[in-house]
Amino acid sequence: MSERPMAQTLATQLLDSYEAGSSFFFASPKRTLLTRGTFATVPPLEGPDALQRLPEHVTKVLNEARDSGHDIPVVVGAVPFDGSLSSHLVVPMTFQRGGPLSFDTASPARPSSTARYTVRPVPEPAAYLHGVAQALELMRSSPLRKVVLSRSLHLDTPTPIDLTQLLRNLAQRNTAGYTFAVDLPTQPGSSAGRRTLIGASPELLVSRSGLQVLANPLAGSAARSADPVEDQRRASALMASPKDLHEHAVVIDAVAEALRPYCKTLDVPAGPSLIHTPTMWHLSSRISGELKDPSISSLTLAAAMHPTPAVCGFPTRLAHEAIGSIEPFDRGFYTGTVGWCDATGDGQWAVTIRCAEADERTLRLFAGAGIVVGSTPESELAETEAKFRTMLQAMGLGQGAEVQP
Repeated sequence: MSERPMAQTLATQLLDSYEAGSSFFFASPKRTLLTRGTFATVPPLEGPDALQRLPEHVTKVLNEARDSGHDIPVVVGAVPFDGSLSSHLVVPMTFQRGGPLSFDTASPARPSSTARYTVRPVPEPAAYLHGVAQALELMRSSPLRKVVLSRSLHLDTPTPIDLTQLLRNLAQRNTAGYTFAVDLPTQPGSSAGRRTLIGASPELLVSRSGLQVLANPLAGSAARSADPVEDQRRASALMASPKDLHEHAVVIDAVAEALRPYCKTLDVPAGPSLIHTPTMWHLSSRISGELKDPSISSLTLAAAMHPTPAVCGFPTRLAHEAIGSIEPFDRGFYTGTVGWCDATGDGQWAVTIRCAEADERTLRLFAGAGIVVGSTPESELAETEAKFRTMLQAMGLGQGAEVQP
């Protein structure tokens, strides 16, 4: 057997070996990672500069782990949307790596629960429409140029959710993206046991390999269609949409500005290209560069970029304030970043979108849409509905899930 099929076989074995509550799983288009256990935890940091201080603390924990004889020099985990809150990063006990995931057939997703789910939207669709209208009014009366507004779906089932099966369903449908499952700390005062952040993101925040840096921001989206002719029409319309091209340009400019201080060279495409997932078309730009200094880690770059206008808005402070006043829930680790960083600084960090926060019998799904001048509340609501499909289809559900009154 050649080296590549062996690596792909190992990747599938790592996926099948995932166990919620004791594992970290991360699959990119080029590699698959599975870690187990916790050797050390990066101490929680909070405050306005918590995210900027995080890489220094990670380096300290990695050095302490190495000095104590631990031979797994890597941290894995997730960073929340609000950079002033604590991240959840650990040095694992074990670390396994395989090649990219590959599947022989695209079989239908097996349900992740044997019982029916009930679904409760937060906010209700009418309230989300009102929130988009509020954001558009803010743009008319302030320097705010973009804000990303999110919705959540709370799903409950009387039987335990099979997160291993859900993760496999996500990975099988999204091999070109970033599939992840991260154990999260138990919330104070919560009766729920384990918490898991699980999803399949199409968006790379940043990766570093040696001196090479890559970011792949996405902004501007359209739902896929089962009709090939209509699907292609939607793709062409997205590439020609002034509203979506403007939204994309805002994001690309901000990402390039964040990376330039760290890079000797930076290649920014003149315009976007199209990528797709099973449910969405996206405008995409691959930004690549070469670092000035090998001491700059992937986590340092992620901290400098997060949150991008793709998940927050622009200007960042005004968009963050608008999100806080309009969205009726705490995002937590949704629209944060998930990934890994080793002692050399290499690593990958994906944007935590197309995801859910899960415990034994509940899932909280998230989806958002970028609001700019030219947006309409109805179209943004429809975009969030389309983005929910990544998780719903992986759960074995369509749009006909039972809705709780």
